[in-house]
Amino acid sequence: MEIHIGNRIADIELVNKEGNNVSLTIDGKPFDVNIVIVENGACSILNEGKSYNAELLRNDNGKKYKVNTHYSSFDVEVVDTQAKYLRMRQKTEEKQDDSITSPMPGKVVKIPVSVGQVMKANDTVIVIEAMKMQSNYKVKGDCRIKEILVAEGDSITANQPLITVESEEDDL
Repeated sequence: MEIHIGNRIADIELVNKEGNNVSLTIDGKPFDVNIVIVENGACSILNEGKSYNAELLRNDNGKKYKVNTHYSSFDVEVVDTQAKYLRMRQKTEEKQDDSITSPMPGKVVKIPVSVGQVMKANDTVIVIEAMKMQSNYKVKGDCRIKEILVAEGDSITANQPLITVESEEDDL
């Protein structure tokens, strides 16, 4: 996932978590830390024999935080891999693709559409759970559901076609 700390962007990967012991990489550099959330967002971090204390104040939808330490305050935004991927796709693609895919493996939670159904831009066509988070996948433009290739409860792989659509323009 990507973390924005002020103007800095850090790439963070969770390698392993057992209890309070967390192994992660930050911009490719490995760290083994012990993290304890004490109360009300206060946490204690032990790294290489040094202790650090921080207060996490959650903003908005839980993706933005104000992090206070003894000497500094930081605005932090968590950008998960899926949100980053979707943001990048939205910038580079304006036209509706002919299929809906997930950038990561997960599980199909809900399919609120049926074959032949006409969809408008930003309508949700499938809900996927990945990394304990649910994401609504929406169409970018007006289209019709051509095929539903998965069922609710199915496990999916990254970039697997889930639903195919045909643009309403194709019918003209």
